[in-house]
Amino acid sequence: MQLAIIGGGPAGLSAAIRAREEGLADVWVIERSRFLGGILNQCIHHGFGVHIFKEELTGPEYAQRLIDKAKALGVNFALGAMVIDITQDRTLTYVSEAGLVTAQAGAIILAMGCRERTRGALGIPGGRGAGVYTAGLAQELVNIKGYMPGKRAVILGSGDIGLIMARRMTLEGATVEGVYEIMPHPGGLKRNIVQCLTDYDIPLYLSHTIVRTVGNKRLEGVYVAQVDENRRLLTNTQRFVPCDTLLLSVGLIPENELAKKIGIDLSPVTGGAFVNNRLETNIPGVFACGNVLHVHDLVDHVTLEAYAAAANAVRFINDEGTAQVMPVTVKAGEGVRYTVPTSILHEGSPEDYTLSFRSDRPYTPGIIKVFAGGELIKAVQRRAIIPSEMEQIAFKLERPVGAIMIEIGEE
Repeated sequence: MQLAIIGGGPAGLSAAIRAREEGLADVWVIERSRFLGGILNQCIHHGFGVHIFKEELTGPEYAQRLIDKAKALGVNFALGAMVIDITQDRTLTYVSEAGLVTAQAGAIILAMGCRERTRGALGIPGGRGAGVYTAGLAQELVNIKGYMPGKRAVILGSGDIGLIMARRMTLEGATVEGVYEIMPHPGGLKRNIVQCLTDYDIPLYLSHTIVRTVGNKRLEGVYVAQVDENRRLLTNTQRFVPCDTLLLSVGLIPENELAKKIGIDLSPVTGGAFVNNRLETNIPGVFACGNVLHVHDLVDHVTLEAYAAAANAVRFINDEGTAQVMPVTVKAGEGVRYTVPTSILHEGSPEDYTLSFRSDRPYTPGIIKVFAGGELIKAVQRRAIIPSEMEQIAFKLERPVGAIMIEIGEE
């Protein structure tokens, strides 16, 4: 196969579409589920596709448009196929109903998405009764399987899936006692705070966390407490909140076990691969895009990133523009948690680049500065910069420099 794309969610499907549009004949999407679409299949709320399709769609509608286009373009699919190994020479092995398959790929795009952080990762003490779910699992139970996890819920973490499930549980007749967030600022998009919590009178408690759970056979309630600016527990603020369901929306972890196996360098901040401006990892011919690279707010941004990864993978396969050049390091300066990419392959002539990044805290207002070789080349003011929303900035680099640094500060 010329191009192997691991993952059949929005990133994988978008990459496959662009690769076929670029003229690549043999494009394969390998998906471990029996269905294409990934997480979008259970995201039945609207708000997808405003940038790509210029209209608001539900998650399944957005996925179906990608699926229909990929099939029309002649993309090959291996469904119910689990990739168990890849090598640095781009040989991959997967297992499916057809048996064990080994194939050599001209290039590989990693598009496996994320998994949720679980209770075990948090180490919450207390009973181990039924009723503790990740928010994504609860979403699947309600939206796809038609099961209600419980009738009285508490949500830990203010990530977007947790906010959306607060609304969904309410619409299905459950009572949501509150959303508790350990940080002093929300973890989800502003629109979800308004549409999912404010509009339904669901309280959001910032700088709060769950101390322990109560209940052996079934969850009976949780103890919550405030934390200080260093996230240390204020024990005198503990109180009991009765509930039969606890939903965890405490972060996503890029699904990079395969990347670890072949020695791809991973960021300790994002959990995704370090990539250059071509979205290529440190293993030549292996690219990454979507949530397996870094967590995105909008699926439209995932699609655009996947388009770029696919276009560069096609260039690699066709041996175009693959001459080795010295990379320009991209550094996350003051106020910036991480950047994607972390290096730029500048080939000498002036070229436009775009950096994606997140702030370390809210800045209202704030200013974004880009430095090239220590010289300020661009400054952009924003009314608000918040960690829950990914920022992007475009700039032109006239010549190779020692390093590029991006900073965020007060206006």
